[in-house]
Amino acid sequence: MDIYQKLKREHDDHRELMRRIADTTGETDERKRLFGLLVQDVESHAAAEEQTLYSELIEATEGQPQTRHSVAEHKQSSDYLDELRKTDMSSPAWLATFKKFREALEHHMREEEQQVFGLSEELIDDERAAELGVKFDGRKQVEQRRFRQ
Repeated sequence: MDIYQKLKREHDDHRELMRRIADTTGETDERKRLFGLLVQDVESHAAAEEQTLYSELIEATEGQPQTRHSVAEHKQSSDYLDELRKTDMSSPAWLATFKKFREALEHHMREEEQQVFGLSEELIDDERAAELGVKFDGRKQVEQRRFRQ
């Protein structure tokens, strides 16, 4: 499985987790559990993606603007997650911030799938895309271990 297939599959998982979180109310065990999974997966995904796909794209002049934009969107998502971690889950502010986070992340994933992948496919050959898929898995495992410590 190449890097694009792996990232798309994870994006679909993130969409599903966000949908499930949006269906919860208050500070329930289920919301806490799902949110914890989402934080760990989104943060480790972004870090591994930057260390694999984006580190490759930044090497090409044509890939630099999109890479910078995408990394900035990762930072925005991370900032939203930090704000959510500091906010009482049962407050209306938590749900309002979660909605902003969800919109921002869904925008980022759509943009990545519709624009970044196309650009990447022009700059990265199929063999390298497959290698990056393997590298992504390894980097993501390392990043996930950091969350468990």
